[in-house]
Amino acid sequence: MKAQAYMGPDPGLDFDSLKADIERHYCLSLGQDINSVSPDYLYQALSLAIRDRLVSRWKRSQHTQYETSTKQVYYLSLEFLMGRTLSNAIHALNLEQPVSEFLLGYGTELEALAEAEHDAGLGNGGLGRLAACFLDSCATMRLPVTGYGLRYEYGMFQQRIENGQQVEYPDHWLRDGNPWEIQRAEDTRTVQFCGHTELHRARNGKFSFQWLDTHDVLAVPYDVLIPGYRNDNVNVLRLWKAEATDVFDLEEFNAGSYPEAVEAKNLAEHITMVLYPNDVSENGKVLRLRQQYFLASASLQDAVAKWVKRNGADLRHFGESHVFQLNDTHPSCAIPELMRILLDDYQFGWDEAWEVTTSCMAYTNHTLLPEALERWSVSLFRELLPRLLEIVFEINARFLKQVSSHWPGDVERLQRMSLIEEGADRKIRMSYLAIVGSFSINGVAALHSRLLAEDLFFDFHSLWPHKFNNKTNGVTPRRWIKHANPLLSELITGAIGEHWTSDLEALVDLRPLSVDSGFQEQWRAVKLANKRRLTTTVENQTGVRLDPYWLLDVQVKRIHEYKRQLLNILHVIHLYDRIHRGDGDELQPRSVLIGGKAAPGYYQARLIIHFINCVADVINNDPIASRQLRVVFLPNYSVTAMEHICPGTELSEQISTAGKEASGTGNMKFMMNGALTIGTADGANIEIRERVGADNFFEFGLTSDEVHQAQGNYNPEELIAGNEELQRVLRFIETDHFSLFTPGGFAGITHSIRNPGDRWMIAADFPAYIEAQQKVEQVYGDQGEWQCMSILNTAASGWFSSDRTISEYAKDIWRIPIA
Repeated sequence: MKAQAYMGPDPGLDFDSLKADIERHYCLSLGQDINSVSPDYLYQALSLAIRDRLVSRWKRSQHTQYETSTKQVYYLSLEFLMGRTLSNAIHALNLEQPVSEFLLGYGTELEALAEAEHDAGLGNGGLGRLAACFLDSCATMRLPVTGYGLRYEYGMFQQRIENGQQVEYPDHWLRDGNPWEIQRAEDTRTVQFCGHTELHRARNGKFSFQWLDTHDVLAVPYDVLIPGYRNDNVNVLRLWKAEATDVFDLEEFNAGSYPEAVEAKNLAEHITMVLYPNDVSENGKVLRLRQQYFLASASLQDAVAKWVKRNGADLRHFGESHVFQLNDTHPSCAIPELMRILLDDYQFGWDEAWEVTTSCMAYTNHTLLPEALERWSVSLFRELLPRLLEIVFEINARFLKQVSSHWPGDVERLQRMSLIEEGADRKIRMSYLAIVGSFSINGVAALHSRLLAEDLFFDFHSLWPHKFNNKTNGVTPRRWIKHANPLLSELITGAIGEHWTSDLEALVDLRPLSVDSGFQEQWRAVKLANKRRLTTTVENQTGVRLDPYWLLDVQVKRIHEYKRQLLNILHVIHLYDRIHRGDGDELQPRSVLIGGKAAPGYYQARLIIHFINCVADVINNDPIASRQLRVVFLPNYSVTAMEHICPGTELSEQISTAGKEASGTGNMKFMMNGALTIGTADGANIEIRERVGADNFFEFGLTSDEVHQAQGNYNPEELIAGNEELQRVLRFIETDHFSLFTPGGFAGITHSIRNPGDRWMIAADFPAYIEAQQKVEQVYGDQGEWQCMSILNTAASGWFSSDRTISEYAKDIWRIPIA
């Protein structure tokens, strides 16, 4: 009889067991006196006690997967924007009541204690938050999916606003430690850089390459547990930390050359020191490529080692049992890296290795902007990754042979499709590498996927139409309604039952209640309470007081020209102008909240932040305008900040230039929480409008086809001349009304709007945007109609659950069963 595997102790979920474990960790693990409780140490003790319960469930989950020999999926991403873990884990384990009861005995509550936890600095924006939502859904749906990422010591940066401008400060989110991670030193991998390659002939007559004289870096894994929602299943996110192979050169140290002695250690540890370094400089480019290869190599080695431990060194069937989902182009090095492992370490022939590699790589594209598709200098690749460069050249040569046979004599197409962009500084097109080496390429919204096929990757789609598919993004309802908006969750559960948390489509049962005046009033009361909480947060952080009874108009996301925060603030100036012209009687009092970070090297985005803050300063201090209009830029936008913002938002600004936003996920979070959307026909906005109905969506602006047609003959001066409102707005800016002490300070703003090369077409969409905002004013004046539309938005949001997205990945790409 086979011995039953021992999973270790199974900590209970009852109050007594939890209390005993928290106090044990407080006294023994942390060495503190329970009679003198510190909130920071109490947070750590509670976290360790909750983690114990996750660990026991994780062991059982891993054992089940091992016993059932399930196919393994690995989600490779340079970002995982997880937010805070404590509250999410407590909700997942259904421990709210015993935890609250325990904390009450110490005179505190969970919301206050959670403030001791730093947001994990593992991501920047939508890409990383999407990855976090996907992990939540995979665990909740009991899918065998492991996340692979980097354990950054510092997050992107802490954003502060000083004199109206963004100033970056280090985000040392690990400075107090992280009770949620488990170091797994036994799984440490070695990643190679630099050096050179040599061709050797083995005794059997076969030739093989060796990568020699390399600079090696250790990849040390730290596991973070991902709980499913109340199902006892726990998955894992494995994060790699870079460490030197030797702490320092002892000879250098003994000779008194202290800096040189630790140089190798510092160089190694820089790889995971900071999230996404600014790659404007050459040093930044080197570090970013080192990060990308470090992630790919450590993760591939890890997956192969697990296979070998279980199945032996025969990797011929490896591709049948694994899928590596590449989250954007950043992990594209995984393709040549798996080839390297198979060719050099396991002596595969090229065709055999390529068959295995292309059977298990899948690529998700997240951008339609050509400049955002990474291209790495061949010379940089040759210096850092000489062996991989040889493999990439071979992949390209064989691929171009295939293209040539499909389109004989089409030299231009060969040049367009080559993985190598020719020129003075030859570059590797990483997105093309991802396409050629993957069996699946997906976009993240219906429009985005269509434009990939028809435009950005047209040639590749013509060659391999079967590879391309769409997987519209989704977000997890557990964090974005259940956790972030408990008041709304209670109202919904009281109306339709609890099952919506794991089957969001059940929200459709709210539709009949949208015309119930009593339910509308309850709905409005919940929104008002959330707005009060948000306005208090805003005032505490910025000093700006917002009236919770005013329309709360919100745009929070990364600051980028295509997302058009500039269009938003132009509308604000238009309202300011109307108020001063005595035309403000028809306006609904409005608070406009904008937040987001600009990349440190992105001058125009930083200028837009400065412009927003200067406009806000003038309006908020204007004795007339401030009676009807307030504007605030909320600094340091984060997951935790969004958990406060999302429930209180009434109008969601999703106003990117059509055809430029791949999907968006903030639009989905706001919709789930009852916000109405004003937006263009872009990304997932289109699918949101389809599901909620055009009457419940404020659409405006050019379509993606119209934007494409306008390029090359765009004349913003003509458009401005034909629109008096835009002329007046620009006059305010150009006469330095918002920059009295820095004349001409915002010339870059008006120049971008007047520029015929303005790809974002601000002037073209301004009139339609103003008209759509006037419709917002009209509807908000009738609160019965507004609340009805709000309820209908939540009722129609079920399709945008990440559970639905992941079920499509599992069925169509990963080919794994869903329980």
